[in-house]
Amino acid sequence: MNRTVFISGATSGIGKACAEKFASNGDNIIINGRRKDRLSEFKDSLQNNFKVKVFESVFDVQKKDEVFAAIKNLPEEWQAIDILINNAGLALGRDYFDEADLDDWDTMMQTNVNGLLYVSRAILPLMTKRNSGHIINLGSVAGKEMYEKGNVYCASKAAVDAISKTMRIDLLQHRIKVTAIHPGAVQTEFAMVRFKGDANKAADTYKGFKPLSGMDIAEIIYYTASLPPHVCINDIVITPLAQANAIYFKKDMQ
Repeated sequence: MNRTVFISGATSGIGKACAEKFASNGDNIIINGRRKDRLSEFKDSLQNNFKVKVFESVFDVQKKDEVFAAIKNLPEEWQAIDILINNAGLALGRDYFDEADLDDWDTMMQTNVNGLLYVSRAILPLMTKRNSGHIINLGSVAGKEMYEKGNVYCASKAAVDAISKTMRIDLLQHRIKVTAIHPGAVQTEFAMVRFKGDANKAADTYKGFKPLSGMDIAEIIYYTASLPPHVCINDIVITPLAQANAIYFKKDMQ
């Protein structure tokens, strides 16, 4: 479709799947991440496999000055961003509130909330001056129902839910769509990051049922971004069949 799509946290999981999905349909991609080596490798893969243009934007979404400098210095040909996918985010730890690591809390809030705010605010002038655009924010079922040992991760994703709703209201005047996507259990690097490399705990997260894949979510994101100009999907909750919400699972269902 030859649109320009900016994806934060694009080198793994849902972000990577989104880049591949949009590129496979002819869209040009700006991929963001902290590690230039991974971005460069992924850039080559996208260009070779899908014959689209790809631009690397290396920055940490937690660092406000880096975010704004990188967006400000985008080459002119990459400034007409049609779609922003705020994918960068993570969970760290699964601890009771009184036992949690404060550094984990800080990282989750800085990435999941501040990072989304910084990237959105930096890119919005490029959309408002054209009076068009679409912002897609990755939330979670954890932002819809709170669960034991979820505390600050749940809080950060509840913030994404609220921010998405207020964005939708405030950006009406600029004809900018805002969609919030709230996945349930998706088997990516998410659990390995949450449990800090403990493969056994990560595997237990998905034991006894078939989880979603990154591409499952990317397919839905692509659909929301490919509707007629007058149609906006505001909010979607997506779970595997075996998961009713953030709390209830049928663990023996394959």
